[in-house]
Amino acid sequence: MDARREFRRLRHTAVPAPFVLPAAGTVLLVISAVAGSTHLPASVVIGLCAGAGALASAVGEPLAAVPIGLLSWMTATAFSAQPYGTLRLTGSVSEPAFVSCVAAAGLTATVGWTLRRRIADRRRTLDDMETLPAVPSFRGAVDRRRMTLGVALAVVVLPLLTTTLAAHRRHFSLTDDLLFYLSAVVAIAVVGGFWPAVTSAVLASLLLNWYFTPPLHTFTIGEADNLIALVLFVVVAISVSSVVHLAARRAQLAAHSNREANVLLELAKTALGTDDTPSAILRYLQDTLGVDVDLVELAGHTWVVIATSSAVRPTAEAGVVHRVQLRPDLQLAVRGATPSASRRLLEAAGGQLAAALDRDRFRMQASQAEALAAGNRMRTALLTAVSHDLRTPLASIKASVSSLRQTEVAFSPEDESAFLETIEESTDRLGALIANLLDMSRVQTGALQPYLQPAAVEEIAPVALRGLAGADDVTLDLPEDLPLILTDAGLLERVLANLLGNAIRWSPPGQAPVLVARHLGERVAIAVIDRGPGVAADERDRMFEPFQRLGDQDSTTGIGLGLAVARGFTEAIGGTLTATDTDGGGLTMTVLLPAAPATAAVEQSRS
Repeated sequence: MDARREFRRLRHTAVPAPFVLPAAGTVLLVISAVAGSTHLPASVVIGLCAGAGALASAVGEPLAAVPIGLLSWMTATAFSAQPYGTLRLTGSVSEPAFVSCVAAAGLTATVGWTLRRRIADRRRTLDDMETLPAVPSFRGAVDRRRMTLGVALAVVVLPLLTTTLAAHRRHFSLTDDLLFYLSAVVAIAVVGGFWPAVTSAVLASLLLNWYFTPPLHTFTIGEADNLIALVLFVVVAISVSSVVHLAARRAQLAAHSNREANVLLELAKTALGTDDTPSAILRYLQDTLGVDVDLVELAGHTWVVIATSSAVRPTAEAGVVHRVQLRPDLQLAVRGATPSASRRLLEAAGGQLAAALDRDRFRMQASQAEALAAGNRMRTALLTAVSHDLRTPLASIKASVSSLRQTEVAFSPEDESAFLETIEESTDRLGALIANLLDMSRVQTGALQPYLQPAAVEEIAPVALRGLAGADDVTLDLPEDLPLILTDAGLLERVLANLLGNAIRWSPPGQAPVLVARHLGERVAIAVIDRGPGVAADERDRMFEPFQRLGDQDSTTGIGLGLAVARGFTEAIGGTLTATDTDGGGLTMTVLLPAAPATAAVEQSRS
């Protein structure tokens, strides 16, 4: 298999036979005309024909040496001695001419193939893609099936045509016979391509010589005109076959270019689409070319795989067949070879990969910069909160304790009770603020690890009201048939406590908040409804950000972390928290959580 691949690679670097054969035929016709008009010695004619055949065989592909050698031998035999134009298959001139012309063609074809091989070995580099041709080979313009049909057509048509023309010899001249055979050769070229047509042209010339040129039934040509006509027939037949073959090849190249353009279009769509990561482009190349491809980068002195089309990340050197250099520190590694792959496609994909890698890294840097900026904003807001909101309860505690410790002032029992109440309220507020700060830090760092299990809303809601001022006025509307919910009871309690505390603070006197729970299909909705001033629709997303107190000028009520913590905890337990308007005025905060499966609910009730 390696020898055949090497032969094909070297053959593609030679001049294709459809070019070199007509050129060699034209040169031999010129030599025959000069020899006939100037009466050149036989040795000179043989040397010129052998030299022309040798030169054409050296630059052409190896298979072309056979017809070139035969044409040069026929020309040397016919024009080496008078009468010119007579084909002599035997004699003192024919045998030396055969040895000289055929041997020269075969020898120079071998030398040319050897030189091309050495040159190709010297030019071979790491990114050589000889097994991945960018365009179809010249011979590949016609597939093997069409070549077989062409050979079958030649086997059927040439004998049938010869029999028909021989039976009606009196009605047709040699010129007519030549045109009939030329038409047959062209038809064979259309069906089977160049080589079946060349073989048919040679066979047709032999049939014409045997059956239609005097003396009949011999390969000797008695008249110069007939020899020239046969040689011209072969040259014209080969030339026409070359044109037909070239047309077929150009049609195949056009189809190949169209397919490659479509592939490049899809590649551009992939690179410019939403999923424009290097891995997505590599997967597209894998699906299109049928090979595994990796993007490797030079890190220090080692090549490292940074993106791959494979499910398992390989090492940088495992199974690499070819490399395409994208940048001095970036390569595209191809693991395997397929004829459908194109060098231009790989180079275009390499450019897209390099750009996608840069965009991916820019996005990562932008994300990191945004995270740092968010962290800086958080720290700034936290410092602002610590500098004011946390100092206030500490100052109240300090003042109350200092007053109680004074010995020169006698406070009444009512005053002492007021000081102690202030200390207690400030301590509770300080504890709540610190708890919210700690909870927010857990949300921001992703340190929450909820433990989800079936739980009852009617057991969690009363616990959430403990310690809230005005909790006795809150109404709980919890149906008896409410299913269990799948949640972390501790986190949900903190969510409801923050929502209820916020609702109590904003509710007007005489209109306490209401907590309502309803079963909605596979989910349970828990709504905290207040009759306060509400929040504008364009401000609702911002109120869930940390340190936001929309419309709240009283800094003694908190630092604006309650709703941020509530949403973070809700999302951590697999729910959602949304804000909507309350009918008649106010704000409704709805927590939507999944209902527990029936089997889990039964097990929970048994336990």
